[in-house]
Amino acid sequence: MADALKHFFSPALVRRLADDVARVHPAFDGRAFVTEACTGLAALELVDRGKHISRALAHHLPSDYPRAIEVLLASLGPEHASDELLGVGMAPFFYLPHTLFVAEHGLDHFDLSMRAQYELTKRFSAESSIRPYIAAHPERTFAVLRRWTADRNPHVRRLASEGTRLRLPWAPRVAWLDGHPDQVLALLELLKDDPSTMVRRSVANNLNDLGKLDSDRLLRTCARWLKGAGVERRALIEHALRSAVRRGDAGALRLLGYGDAPAVVVERVGFKPARVPIGGRVAMTLALRSKSRQPQSLLVDVAVHFVKARGHAARKVFKVKRIELAPRQRLELRTAFSLAVHTTRVPRPGRHAVDVVINGRATPAGAFHVTDGHA
Repeated sequence: MADALKHFFSPALVRRLADDVARVHPAFDGRAFVTEACTGLAALELVDRGKHISRALAHHLPSDYPRAIEVLLASLGPEHASDELLGVGMAPFFYLPHTLFVAEHGLDHFDLSMRAQYELTKRFSAESSIRPYIAAHPERTFAVLRRWTADRNPHVRRLASEGTRLRLPWAPRVAWLDGHPDQVLALLELLKDDPSTMVRRSVANNLNDLGKLDSDRLLRTCARWLKGAGVERRALIEHALRSAVRRGDAGALRLLGYGDAPAVVVERVGFKPARVPIGGRVAMTLALRSKSRQPQSLLVDVAVHFVKARGHAARKVFKVKRIELAPRQRLELRTAFSLAVHTTRVPRPGRHAVDVVINGRATPAGAFHVTDGHA
């Protein structure tokens, strides 16, 4: 998968970019640009390929930034056709070098660069390129972002939330954002009931980031937003609290209605196979038996303690089910875990302990063993 991502920036894509620019700026030396952009490209990973192509653009576009931006904007293709981007794959990444060019060269031309990011985010996303502008011109950038929260285009509205995340993946941290969470929350207040699912999901991710730094502020915000919340806002809040719930945060569990200690017995736990090779899959079955005479609202997760390279274990929580358990009811549940090799998690041989986590309370439930054979 990682190879597929980086190989998106191929010589063919570089030639396509050259054709787009030359179409609107005949003086552009497409052949020289392609030669420079493709030299050394194969040795680089995805983002570094984008940076490499962006540097080549800077060498061959007009040296005057305002003129260069006008050329780039004139070369852009059509906007996203829908709110969601399911099924479009890597195609929007074509504009990664464009956003990197704006991030690196445009800080002294604020208005032009904000206009460029406004157009680029409707085709890719300017969530990373907006961050140098927040760092250098925070109040001025936030004034623009506040205006963009009311834009007709959902991708522009999403930028106001996604670009201000405290821990945006693949992007540098911005100290000013960490020091001004209230200004970030003020933007999110304007977007919490956005009609676009994509925008609301971004708001939830922004809040989830906040909770990793200031869980009390996250809980206070979610408690306030829950008052009078409809189905869509409640779903946003649940998504925003997901990391807090995985940590077993009592306040988050109470907000979602799972604050009571479970009166249940975990029994008949089984793993099949009990010994699984790297690359395989293990199924887990268990039963929950109520000890209460009252109905119980239960949030059931399973935590696997994955063995790491140095021999220690790292806990990863998997969602299982939300259930309403009737008095004295017994309910059977099933889940499964993949031992496939991923760039973010490489399975290691050894004993993998498993907990059943109910309303944030963990109960040891046995273990399965990973072998160094391959499925």
